[in-house]
Amino acid sequence: MNWIKYSINTTTEAEEIVSATLAELGIDSIEIENNVPVSGDKQGGEFEELQPDLPSDDGSSKVSFYLSEEDDHESLLSQVKAELEDLKSFMDIGRGTIDTSVTKQEDWINNWKQFFKSFYIDDILIKPTWEEIAPSDQGKIFVEIDPGVSFGTGKHETTQLCIRQLKKYLKAGDEILDIGCGSGILSIIANKLLDGKCHLVGTDIDDDCIASTYENFKVNHIDESAGDFYVGNLIDDKDLQDKVGYEKYDVVVANILADIIIAMAPAIPPTMKSGAYFISSGIIDFKENEVKDALEAVGLEVVEINHQGEWVNITARKN
Repeated sequence: MNWIKYSINTTTEAEEIVSATLAELGIDSIEIENNVPVSGDKQGGEFEELQPDLPSDDGSSKVSFYLSEEDDHESLLSQVKAELEDLKSFMDIGRGTIDTSVTKQEDWINNWKQFFKSFYIDDILIKPTWEEIAPSDQGKIFVEIDPGVSFGTGKHETTQLCIRQLKKYLKAGDEILDIGCGSGILSIIANKLLDGKCHLVGTDIDDDCIASTYENFKVNHIDESAGDFYVGNLIDDKDLQDKVGYEKYDVVVANILADIIIAMAPAIPPTMKSGAYFISSGIIDFKENEVKDALEAVGLEVVEINHQGEWVNITARKN
């Protein structure tokens, strides 16, 4: 299958609002390419690709998304262009033009391998499926991930924030809901942390993510019965809400964009048991107060806020 890549020519200042605008249209898997210098293990963009030998930063940025040959390109592009024109009316988003290119699925999948290497998050080893475990890593908790055409290797700050909160709040026997499961990395880590003594439910708007999650379950020797994963948008899909269930979960985790968390906020407390925790990230720092206010408005008590780089975790409890 071929995928069509649409790249919006914008600025580094506007890339977050452009990304959020795409998310509101149901496009939450994006790639950000810019020349902003990176240091240490900081990653660039939603694809978390390393960016070596960058040219000087000129303030330009490309925010890209992919559509399969089967998607309704004309309708979605029309909406994207209308939203870009609206953004231009009150802020500078640069040219706001859209470039088009074609990517073969096999090239997209294999391109991960030159960027994704083994690394640690605290005491948890995250490794790609194509790398061997070093002798020094034998016996440690490790997670194997093959991102494929979905997203989430654990390298991004937002994922690391969620993982540290899971380590803090999970307990044996928990029912766990993973909203926007992507590659399934958070669900897999939850299962590993609890030695399988939990049950997982996950959602994502992209069926490729569900397939990738089950495949990553398999490579991590986790039985499919350990989790149930569904395609859909929890914001307004009543059938999905019914499948997910009500007053059921001890921990709900969502590593998605701030604007989606805000829109989804009313649907989150009904899924939670009394005393349950909602762990959220994917929140850019200037959206922190908006997300906090949205969670408090639906009756959740914010118990912890953490920062890593420009990203924020907000953990809240249902009393």
